[in-house]
Amino acid sequence: MRPGLSVRLRITTTVAVLVALALAGAGFSFYVIEDRRIDTVHVQAVEQELDEFRRLATTAGPYQLPGAEDPLTGVAPVGVADLLYGFVQRNVPTEEEKLVGWWEDGARIDQAERSSPEDVAGTPAFAAAVRPLVADGGSVRTTIDGQSLLLTVQPASVEEGGTTSQGALVVVTYTDVAHQQLTDTVRTYTLVAMAALLLVVAVASWQSGRLLRPLRVLRRSAEEISGTDLSRRVPETGNDDITDLTRTVNGMLARLESAFTGQRQFLDDAGHELRTPLTILRGHLELLETDSPEARETRDLLLDEVDRMARLVGDLLLLAKSDRPDFLTTAPVDVADLAATVLSKARGLGPRDWTLDVPAGAVAPPVLEADEQRLTQALLQLCDNAVKHTAPGDVVAVGWDGARDGAVRLWVRDSGPGVPEADRERIFERFGRSHVPDDDEGFGLGLSIVAAIAAAHGGSVAVTPASPTGALFVLTVPTREEPPWPAS
Repeated sequence: MRPGLSVRLRITTTVAVLVALALAGAGFSFYVIEDRRIDTVHVQAVEQELDEFRRLATTAGPYQLPGAEDPLTGVAPVGVADLLYGFVQRNVPTEEEKLVGWWEDGARIDQAERSSPEDVAGTPAFAAAVRPLVADGGSVRTTIDGQSLLLTVQPASVEEGGTTSQGALVVVTYTDVAHQQLTDTVRTYTLVAMAALLLVVAVASWQSGRLLRPLRVLRRSAEEISGTDLSRRVPETGNDDITDLTRTVNGMLARLESAFTGQRQFLDDAGHELRTPLTILRGHLELLETDSPEARETRDLLLDEVDRMARLVGDLLLLAKSDRPDFLTTAPVDVADLAATVLSKARGLGPRDWTLDVPAGAVAPPVLEADEQRLTQALLQLCDNAVKHTAPGDVVAVGWDGARDGAVRLWVRDSGPGVPEADRERIFERFGRSHVPDDDEGFGLGLSIVAAIAAAHGGSVAVTPASPTGALFVLTVPTREEPPWPAS
């Protein structure tokens, strides 16, 4: 099982995030710029109306419309009312605009406007907002009956017959209209952007899968190359970066094949050259006949040393081969049968109280994809180590447990003196030894061989105190992970 997210998913996610940020940024920028533009357009439109009104006020003088009457009083206006009525009547405002004329008649301020009676211009709130600005002019933003308004007041006065009449032109701008249109536009943009984002993500996913397809072919081809057959090569297609990677992998396989071939040849030659003289030496010593007790003692001593040298050479060659890809020959292994077989073989190592530890309860024996001969060799080595550190009658047990956390545990337990805490890691190193009995003629390679076999299976070995006394050597072999080297 591959950890983390796939490259295809990461590429697609990155493209989706970048496109989403770009679309969101473009939409936000558009909204801000358009919102400011709307405000600018409103101000420009108001300024245009006020400029026209100023020109009319300075050039036209009193302006009387025939038959024009105040819609509120029914009386024809005079003075500034002529000016306001003339300007309001001759201008056609946009749908976002309204022109309202205000004038003073004694203690009363009346209103003349071109709108239906239900418009906001006839409300008390409107009058309250405009009245403070009639004398000096200015602008104010307010909300009346749920409508956002920009009210701009331009004062005006007309002198006629020694009497000055005061009034003002009010330009009402409905800001909600344009902003609502902007909101509708942004909403439409959002829907289109989401559709575009989905389309871009789909295309990015398809294209990334297409671009990564040669890498998947490369991975599958590399997985099919067995550790014992490094002569196979990954097919080379195309002429791009992935093809260059394929050529690099094939070159690496060629170098590995050459290195493994040289290593295999060296080990075979070394094993032959080292074993042959030892075999010859042993043969001549065995054929050597002498009547002298000293000579016989010397011959037996030399034979014993030759045997020790042969064991040392065998162990060193085995450790050297543990790094080779053909060190393991894997097949399904029943853990319960393996433990029982090892216990049966271990009984010949010495008179001990041999015991089989099995899980409590109904636990189905797990099946490992492993090298049964190598696991047997490792467990027998642990049993031999336990025999060396126990006395006749002491307990030596072989046990197994069900699969937990993706691994199976096999162990050898004894009731001997145990392993000091300071030596629990060193004893698995090559030539690393703890306290050993006086008659132990080992070289400190046995437990390092066990560690090499465990590592070749992708597992580990460790020692902990046994209960109540002794040592517990646990060999952990994973059930889900593949061993470092493929099966032959």
